[in-house]
Amino acid sequence: MIYDIRHRTTFTYEDVVSVSHHVLHLAPRRHPRQRALETAMLIDPSPSVDSEGKDYFGNPVHYLTVQEPHDQLVVEARSRIDVQPLAAPIDLGASEPWEETRDALAAAADETLLQACQFAFDSPYSVANNDVRDYALQSFVAGRPVLEAAMDLTTRIYDEFEYRGGVSDVSTPVRDVFAMRKGVCQDFAHLESACLRSIGLAARYVSGYLLTHPPEGKEKLVGADASHAWLSVWSRSHGWVDFDPTNNVIPNVEHITIGWGRDYGDVSPINGFIVGGGAHQVAVSVDVSPATSPR
Repeated sequence: MIYDIRHRTTFTYEDVVSVSHHVLHLAPRRHPRQRALETAMLIDPSPSVDSEGKDYFGNPVHYLTVQEPHDQLVVEARSRIDVQPLAAPIDLGASEPWEETRDALAAAADETLLQACQFAFDSPYSVANNDVRDYALQSFVAGRPVLEAAMDLTTRIYDEFEYRGGVSDVSTPVRDVFAMRKGVCQDFAHLESACLRSIGLAARYVSGYLLTHPPEGKEKLVGADASHAWLSVWSRSHGWVDFDPTNNVIPNVEHITIGWGRDYGDVSPINGFIVGGGAHQVAVSVDVSPATSPR
């Protein structure tokens, strides 16, 4: 499936900004089932510095500096992305017992394990407590296959937590999300990651987009899509496997990956600092649609 994606962010400032520096995680990451066919960044005002690179986790990043005085900044990312479906359904029950995965990560005997092990610890936005650990262990009973248990945990979060916007933000601790039993996709990704890490497993936060479908008989609204978040779980038998607790699915062709890290802070779409500006407003518009014509 080939998608056209447009992600437009507009910052409107009360006062003039003299200088702004930003790091953008808006270009899609390449992985075995995904490749970027085209990517463009449109910045207004035009930056005096605009460079590309990769971050610690291998995600593509843009660095930009705007030195022209401005009271509005528009950042628009446009991408055409080819996403291939999973080759076959994943046999979750064929994965090893979760304790074997935990023990292998603790030993970290080779480079692959070392790379996975860095996702087995608390991170700034995903911190567990005893309640979260006990919740995880309801799925991870003795000897259960690690991916089967992860799917069970995913389903429980989907069933037992309410998706509701406006009750949290990126700084809301996992313990509060767990107590409220409500939140949004990033909250549920942080929660499930904290659950897994609390019992010694590796989980990484994935940032991207999800193809949404309008209600039957309705047209899709322009700009009505949004960024999405899910997580990946590591097992010795299958490597990294994605799980989406917001939708109770294993992500496939309708999930588009931008990047991954320990939590939202590692892959936030736009980060940085400004000189001046005062109070400001942020407006975000996202469109994800199947490509209708070749380029």
